[in-house]
Amino acid sequence: MAAAAESGGHRACFVLGASGETGRVLLRELLARQLFARVTLVGRRRLSLSEEMGATVEQAVVDFERLNEHAAAFRGHDVGFCCLGTTRAKAGADGFVRVDRDYVAQAAELARAGGCKHFVLQSSRGADPGSRFLYLRVKGEVENLVQAVGFDRCTILRPAVLLCKRQESRPLEWVVQKFLGVLARVFPTAYSVPVETVARAMVATVLQPGKGRVEVLENGTIHELGKAVPEQGT
Repeated sequence: MAAAAESGGHRACFVLGASGETGRVLLRELLARQLFARVTLVGRRRLSLSEEMGATVEQAVVDFERLNEHAAAFRGHDVGFCCLGTTRAKAGADGFVRVDRDYVAQAAELARAGGCKHFVLQSSRGADPGSRFLYLRVKGEVENLVQAVGFDRCTILRPAVLLCKRQESRPLEWVVQKFLGVLARVFPTAYSVPVETVARAMVATVLQPGKGRVEVLENGTIHELGKAVPEQGT
């Protein structure tokens, strides 16, 4: 793995939100493609990984309410991937803002101070700091905060509705995803995107040269990038 990472110019990366739907797939992609000599998962608890994964992954357990005390967890990484997020239904309005905006922005600051050059953020289509909808407003605010940190390169992905098989039960979302899954056969890039495609697109941003210091990738581009990265082993 080290040889592959050095040839690509990347030695280490960290992943925020590796326990989420996109984060789990992203971790598999990173390990399968052997892009980094070191992959660190930063989260509030240790994840149960397979023996093979556990041998190549470091885990840093942090208290997000006291994140400044965990600066070392973010030190020494070239690239940071952020899939961190929750829902208003799960955490309440204040909790959602704290996780999706405050935690992410503070982690980005620590990452930059620790030497991270490229930050890859999973946001949302329609993100707008001026939106009257809390979700889209918070996503827009955190985009601005992350950009302001001053990474050499900042890539923001704005996927539409994520298509995935969630570990937790969300009946209404299941119905919506079924409907969008059918709609995607007619309009494949308009309203939704599989989490696998988002994860591959995040990997592709590291493999391809940047187009400016800040890149904002909308749903159609995410589909294109996700398809541009060949399946492992092909």
